[in-house]
Amino acid sequence: MKIAIIGYGKMGKIIEEKALDRGHQIVSVVDPLVKVGVSQSGAPILESIARLTEQPPADVAVEFTRPDTAAANIKAVVERNIPLVVGTTGWYDELDEVSAIVQAAGSCLLYSPNFSLGVNLFYRIASYAAKLIDPYPEYDAAGFEAHHNKKADSPSGTAKTLAEKVLAEMTRKKTPVWETLNRPPRPEEFHFPSLRAGAYPGVHSLIFDSAADTIEITHTARNRDGLASGAILAAEWLAGKGVSRKGVFTFEDVLGIA
Repeated sequence: MKIAIIGYGKMGKIIEEKALDRGHQIVSVVDPLVKVGVSQSGAPILESIARLTEQPPADVAVEFTRPDTAAANIKAVVERNIPLVVGTTGWYDELDEVSAIVQAAGSCLLYSPNFSLGVNLFYRIASYAAKLIDPYPEYDAAGFEAHHNKKADSPSGTAKTLAEKVLAEMTRKKTPVWETLNRPPRPEEFHFPSLRAGAYPGVHSLIFDSAADTIEITHTARNRDGLASGAILAAEWLAGKGVSRKGVFTFEDVLGIA
């Protein structure tokens, strides 16, 4: 597959490495902040998505940038009818508009708050745990997440999805609360604070606590490799040889998770 990478920070470089390991070709990289002329694999680095059409055509693009640029990037790529995998979070308030553009262009988009296989299995474990705990009011439920101090959004997209999964299974909890509380949480509130410090690749915990004991389920990322590998797997599913998909998808579609 011929891949274009949008965003050439740490994730972009790891995606390039993982794609090459799987036998794919990087045909171009888009990042206006990178001043060198070529990527690690020799692909031209472009300052704008508009220049993608000047390069050998990509079968698929993979986007990991920032919340404040992601929606514009997505629209620009989709309008050029290039299948797109998006790992950036923090832009989902524009999802309806983006989805309409994808449909109008007859293109395809696959997005996920987290492309890690482990995290997506963690979602299913969390859902089941919440369902088991819900009938026992002596157990309160809460969550916690930590990321590196360069992460632009808070809470993480993974935390938001985790909260959605838990609240879908709990009748006692109705509302996620992300900010610091200067009061006791109300019984229906699901408190899920964030920490930004150091070099954490990502830690997400689900906690069920009673006066007698604590049940804690945690996913800890050791590095970004799982995210990059999952994004390449998603790109292969979306636009691999002989594949023709239209519409908007998530990583759960790739994994066949209902």
